[in-house]
Amino acid sequence: MTEKVEFAKRLCDAMTQAGYSLRPVVLEREFNTRYWGRSVTMQAVRRWLRGEAIPSQEKLQVLADWLKVEPQVLRYGEAVRNSIQQQKQRWDEGVGYLERETFDAFLKLPAPQRKLIREVILTFAKAHGEADTPNA
Repeated sequence: MTEKVEFAKRLCDAMTQAGYSLRPVVLEREFNTRYWGRSVTMQAVRRWLRGEAIPSQEKLQVLADWLKVEPQVLRYGEAVRNSIQQQKQRWDEGVGYLERETFDAFLKLPAPQRKLIREVILTFAKAHGEADTPNA
């Protein structure tokens, strides 16, 4: 399935779950009453529903707000939410006070010094990774 078709499926599912009919006229009316930019056409919303186009980020945000779904989930699916949650959990569980203090100090440094510190950390990480690799 293409990215556009997958988006159309998520849009249709969100409309159904929100109690709306899967008709372009409904989508056009509901979207245009909430969007302050230039109105979208019936042809544009048909293309969204058929999986022929994906709206711009600004329009996607309006759709997500209207349908009460997270914009990233509407655009990319549940896998993105799960990935974000896993990354957040990893940070929440794996980063203690000392690491947070170090990150805060790092962020206060000027850009050239942050670049140097980054290179030092990556060099250590690379050396550590090679040291863990058994010799064949």
